[in-house]
Amino acid sequence: MQTAEAILYWLPILYMIFMNLAAFIGMWWDKRKAERNEWRIAEPTLYILGIMGGAVGIFGGMYRFRHKTQKKSFRAIAIIGLIISLFIYWLIGNLYI
Repeated sequence: MQTAEAILYWLPILYMIFMNLAAFIGMWWDKRKAERNEWRIAEPTLYILGIMGGAVGIFGGMYRFRHKTQKKSFRAIAIIGLIISLFIYWLIGNLYI
């Protein structure tokens, strides 16, 4: 496989991994800041991470760190982000099948 082809092959997979890792770390960071009563990550930033493909990381962070699990508005938008993320994963999966 040529170098450019290899990059194009792995780029969508790396994108999914990066977005979910960034979302998971964002949830951890926000929880840490909340516990210390410090300046926190804005919710729209977390929403954007979820909608851009990191919803699995958002949900993982929500339940791993017990953060924003009781906030219904956040959960609702996270579910919308999950639907969009699943669509993105489906599109990427179709590239490889």
